[in-house]
Amino acid sequence: MLKVSVCVVTYNHGKFIAKTLDSILMQETTFDFEIIVGDDLSQDNTREVLIAYQQRHPDKIRLLLHDRNLGLNGKFNALATFAAAKGEYIAQFDGDDYLTSPHKLQKQVELLDAHPHYSACFHNAEVIYDDFSAPNHLVNWIQKSEFNVDDLVGEDELCFIATSSVMFRREDFAKHPDPEWTNLSTSGDIPRNIMFAKRGPIGYIDEVMSVYRKNRGGASFADNHYGADFLFNRIQMYSNINKELDYRFDDRLKKNIATYYYKLLFSKEYKDRYWPKVKYALKYIQLAKPTSKVRREIIRDHIVPPFLMKFYSFLAIGVYQLREKASK
Repeated sequence: MLKVSVCVVTYNHGKFIAKTLDSILMQETTFDFEIIVGDDLSQDNTREVLIAYQQRHPDKIRLLLHDRNLGLNGKFNALATFAAAKGEYIAQFDGDDYLTSPHKLQKQVELLDAHPHYSACFHNAEVIYDDFSAPNHLVNWIQKSEFNVDDLVGEDELCFIATSSVMFRREDFAKHPDPEWTNLSTSGDIPRNIMFAKRGPIGYIDEVMSVYRKNRGGASFADNHYGADFLFNRIQMYSNINKELDYRFDDRLKKNIATYYYKLLFSKEYKDRYWPKVKYALKYIQLAKPTSKVRREIIRDHIVPPFLMKFYSFLAIGVYQLREKASK
């Protein structure tokens, strides 16, 4: 049986996909693996590069060249590659990332073979920024060898698993596909990792074996953290995760959701609109249960009507001026 299907998703990755494929083809393994590339109707030269590689490696590379963009930030493209996989294990990959170790596939297969109760495994990765907007850094600095649902749920968003570091069991995923609610989320990774952890621990290899590339055309830059669409999508996603987990982490997830209501106060769509801001400010206070100091600041800055604040300022200045005159 084929051991691993490396599932690669591409969209406008013409500048990067050759390095991605070369890093996969260089893998040193004791087993056979295949590479399945799903292209989401790229508008650059990605397809030309893919076809050239497939012609050079016809027994190793299979292409899914979609005739339309499947949408949702590449999630449906990824699911299409998973459905086409034939290996015992699936290794996820984004078309602008690449491997730095020739032993990545071998080490992950050995870990999953040795721990049949693991639902998946991952390793560390380095984040690089093509535009040099930030220094390179590691995705995580963790020490644990395995993770459960409790480790993946926090008051803030926990992102310590790079997409291209994950390997999971194909048959298990086929039997337990992503729930329907996940198809509403622009993030495929966060809910999918939660679902993995529900079925069993996620193992970890404390080695840097890939690069997570941040480029301006990539999916990570499509997430506008102060755009209302993104923020509402995150609110919906974490609300669905809360329900999926039977509200066992309700306090944590409410505070997580509250951060997105707080960001709506500064979103380009609502920062200058009084009544929506009142609604989201009250929702933030309800969910986050902030300190009295923070609550007063939220009320002052986002709930008290602007004309009252102006009137208060006028009175305060008047009182100050009267006191100044009286003291002379």
